[in-house]
Amino acid sequence: MDKRSFIKNFGIMSAAMTVSFTRLQEAVAAVENVPLSALAGDEDFWLKVRGDYEIKPDYINLENGYYCFLPQQTLEHLIEHMREVNREGSYYMRTVQYENKDRVANAVAEIVGCTSEEVAITRNTTESLDLIISGVDWQAGDEAVMAEQDYGAMLNQFKLVERRYGVVNRLVSVPNHPKSDEELVDLYASAITDKTRLLMICHMINITGQVLPVRKIVDMAHARGVEVMVDGAHAYSHVPFQMQELDCDYYGTSLHKWLSAPLGSGMLYVKKEKIDQIWPLLAERDLEPNDMRRLNHIGTHPVHTDLAILNAIEYQNTLGLERKAARLQYLQQYWTSQLRDLPGISVNSPRELHRHGGIGNVGVDRLEPAELAERLMNEHGIYTAAINRPGVRGVRVTPNVYTTTDELDALVAAVKTLSA
Repeated sequence: MDKRSFIKNFGIMSAAMTVSFTRLQEAVAAVENVPLSALAGDEDFWLKVRGDYEIKPDYINLENGYYCFLPQQTLEHLIEHMREVNREGSYYMRTVQYENKDRVANAVAEIVGCTSEEVAITRNTTESLDLIISGVDWQAGDEAVMAEQDYGAMLNQFKLVERRYGVVNRLVSVPNHPKSDEELVDLYASAITDKTRLLMICHMINITGQVLPVRKIVDMAHARGVEVMVDGAHAYSHVPFQMQELDCDYYGTSLHKWLSAPLGSGMLYVKKEKIDQIWPLLAERDLEPNDMRRLNHIGTHPVHTDLAILNAIEYQNTLGLERKAARLQYLQQYWTSQLRDLPGISVNSPRELHRHGGIGNVGVDRLEPAELAERLMNEHGIYTAAINRPGVRGVRVTPNVYTTTDELDALVAAVKTLSA
């Protein structure tokens, strides 16, 4: 089997296995003309989607933010890719590995409207963004700006370059319920000085689900000569966007979150003209200027995961990203609207639709977050993630497309009981 034959056969294999998408395709075809706002609350349709997932019955899983596990179609594809790569062995690795990886990068880039020349397939958001943080040519006294609510792994990487290079880190605290976009823009602007090199912001804050006005913050920073790196771990394949709309310099995400790709798959985006100014973590071979491959040379890795990303995209395209996004936002509104403004309960996520997707956070004033999460699990069979960070005390609730409103009703009842 030669190189071209393998790629051709890979395509045939995918086409043959796509029969497993038939039920989903039929369900989607039946609602093709239903408005998104109406379909988002159509429990009959989403129960059909739920049928694509093998769900553990022991508890209600409302912690999909760490890892959105695979629908059965993607899982079966992953297993088949493992068999195929294992069958080919070194022949696959020495012939078509990189060509297929380029195909994956192209498909991942297409979702957000950028070019594959600006995208590297990584293992997760942490790897993606830490490559940038550690790759900037820092000088003693340079400054970086970030928020207390940012993800811990990136904050730790900034602490590392602070110790190693003498970088000064400036932290702001993002309010859970901002009054306006301008309040958020001004907050970040207040921390920028003439020594600031890099500003990190979340597209969607992982602990509250708040969506930040990225473009407005980027425009402010660029006007002051500061580059912007965006943590998009929870935004990619969750809230529809195009990269050119953001105009950020760097963007990292985890594909095993809301795309429901296999564990250990991520993406790094770097503006084409910025690639060469970042030092790679590991030495690369000689490449043409601004070749993205220089930034994620990691040696031999599980290439079957790369191939299954294509199948995860196929599943999402069949369902429709806009439909998925509308459902996730509907689910967040469904449960948070029943708990907002109740005594003894704090909903730590914004109310406005444009400021959130499917992630929410709720706290019970008299309970520490860890105790709230433990009691939700032990007494009510509901799995969430305890969050105890500056300004955010509660549990993170992250439904997925298979989550039902009955399950969220159980959450609402449990929180009310525990707050009484």
